[in-house]
Amino acid sequence: MKLTILGCYSATPRANAHTTAQVLEIKNHYFLIDCGEGTQRQLRRYKISFSRIKHIFISHLHGDHVYGLIGFISSMGLLHREKELHVHGPKGIKKLILTQLKLSESYTPFPLYFHELTQTQPEVIFEDDKVTVENIPLDHRIYTNGYLFKEKPSDRKLLIEKAKAYDIDVALYNNIKKGKDIRLDSGVLLKNEELTADPPPPKSYAFCSDTAYKPDIVSQIKGVTALYHEATFQEDHSDLCDYTKHSTAKQAARIAEMAQVGKLILGHYSGRYSSLSGFLEEAKSIFSKTALAEDGKVFKI
Repeated sequence: MKLTILGCYSATPRANAHTTAQVLEIKNHYFLIDCGEGTQRQLRRYKISFSRIKHIFISHLHGDHVYGLIGFISSMGLLHREKELHVHGPKGIKKLILTQLKLSESYTPFPLYFHELTQTQPEVIFEDDKVTVENIPLDHRIYTNGYLFKEKPSDRKLLIEKAKAYDIDVALYNNIKKGKDIRLDSGVLLKNEELTADPPPPKSYAFCSDTAYKPDIVSQIKGVTALYHEATFQEDHSDLCDYTKHSTAKQAARIAEMAQVGKLILGHYSGRYSSLSGFLEEAKSIFSKTALAEDGKVFKI
């Protein structure tokens, strides 16, 4: 699992501070999470292929999370994309994008599907044979979801030398990796654990931006491999959290600590701070396994 931060700042983009967007590579999927202004430039800059993105997950309809989407979709049309594209996001996102496409006469030559969300409880919103994605209901000024990405368990690891030693037909290898026992021609039953090893434990990633401090998400994200949680403010501006429905670095760390996550990644910083070091210092005072998101930074999860 690999996470590339394309942008991690709040409000308006600046020369060296891009608004929220990131790409999660998981089980051969390339998921684009949020799409702030200039996202397609960031994809170019960090050499991430547009065509590999088939699913986009938008947390909410504030501009710093969605204003890059129409540009990305329009570019896909100019690049003669043929593969379908799926957009998951709050109700209203379909009207937002289709109105812009209609008024600019920029119709897409590829199938464009919208999956609009209205639920206020966690649900599986995408699933295939490798991955599930759930919405994480958050507390912001407008309807907002985070997203929980979970790998499904991999096949068991075939111990090839043992399989060869028993002269097992290669046609049976897939069944063995699926966990099945094998009966030899001699009639002897070989238990699967003799021929395989446990696969790596499945990984998970939770994206939570934007939100006020919301401890009731802890049960859903308990034990995730990595958590991205917004930290718009440091403690000296904690009084702004109630009005803006954002969090401080310390509040993000408390969520991480309660959820016992493997790693906390902070982001969505307010532009009022000249340095990010204060965010890290405050969060680490509560949860030591904390890192800062920065534009272009890659996390191997």
